[in-house]
Amino acid sequence: MTKTIDLRKTVYELCSADPGILDVMVELGFEQIAKPGMLQSAGRFMTIPKGARLKKIGLDTIKSAFQARGYEIIE
Repeated sequence: MTKTIDLRKTVYELCSADPGILDVMVELGFEQIAKPGMLQSAGRFMTIPKGARLKKIGLDTIKSAFQARGYEIIE
């Protein structure tokens, strides 16, 4: 089964469906999302592209990291 990430979904939706996404995001520099309560609050409206702009992390870098771990990106 192919793992997919829909960049239109919120971080909360993505991590609820696949908890492994949270680990990859922390490795990429989104440490804040792992703090207690952050996923349930900010994660409910934040998407990966919005977070990338906020943290100044290139979206291509994020896509490459997920693709290297076997994820298919949906935009």
